[in-house]
Amino acid sequence: MRRFGPSLLAAAFLSVTGLHVQAHAQEKVTISDLNWTGAKAIAHVIKAVIEGPLDSEAEIIPGLSDFAIIAEGMDKGDGSIDVFTDTWLPNHQDIWDKFIVESRTIAHNEPYRVTQATFVPHYMADRIQSFDDLAKPEIAALFDKDGNGKGEYWAGDANWGSTKLVQIKFESYGLSELWEPKIYSDATFRAQFKAAIVAEEPILFYYWTPEWIPAAYDLVPLEEPDRTEGCEDLKLGQEDWLEASTFTCKYDDARAYVAYSKSLEQRNPVVAKFLSQIKLDADVINEWILKIGRDNEDPQDVAEAWIQANPDTVNEWIR
Repeated sequence: MRRFGPSLLAAAFLSVTGLHVQAHAQEKVTISDLNWTGAKAIAHVIKAVIEGPLDSEAEIIPGLSDFAIIAEGMDKGDGSIDVFTDTWLPNHQDIWDKFIVESRTIAHNEPYRVTQATFVPHYMADRIQSFDDLAKPEIAALFDKDGNGKGEYWAGDANWGSTKLVQIKFESYGLSELWEPKIYSDATFRAQFKAAIVAEEPILFYYWTPEWIPAAYDLVPLEEPDRTEGCEDLKLGQEDWLEASTFTCKYDDARAYVAYSKSLEQRNPVVAKFLSQIKLDADVINEWILKIGRDNEDPQDVAEAWIQANPDTVNEWIR
């Protein structure tokens, strides 16, 4: 059940903060619907701030999760899509360069930090501790579920930039003869992950923090070589991206941004200012993620409750 409708949330927030946001003729703001829990949490917090303290209108567009399509829409500036809630670098570098650096039609806030790794559950740690261990045929055989002679790992969703990075790692480490990627949605992976954990079966997968699975389960990140100059050379925008790219070291921490169409500076300047000033904290995002992903709370309820409990932080975003 909703704690507040948009107008009641705005009134409650303003009564606590004493903040007065001047009303303008403002267009509705459209927000991406990305398919990982952290991005969904951020989307609902942004929506709740727009509809609450800013007393404007926002909509999360169901199923709109492909960054390339979203970026094209934000570039047009026609309101078809205005906000991409969780833009990662270097995972989205090619799109970043095209629309933020070159055409300058998309703007962004300050980033928060994201960690990425390839994991196994703790009960596999006595046999697998590093990518070197994956080069052993007997280890790959443990993960061969379909009997085709190759171990399987989850690389991610087809729409994620990180999914290419994981495959490049396996190619660059010379593991393609022993391993094959499985590419499907995070929801499908979570179901398979839970089943594997219950049965203590082998499972190898890419994941990141903040996210609820690493927070809720004992996972072991595989060791990799330290980063050196030139160890990560990505050509993600090329047709032959897998063959043209190399990645022979551990991930650098990713930088995650809220990206938005610069057209909002004319179409809804109050929201544009808010999106430029929002500062997200990885620990806070993980609190939202645990409530939504682990505890199955409604994301809009989580967003509205957090806004009510943190007026000073929200005030910094919208002042």
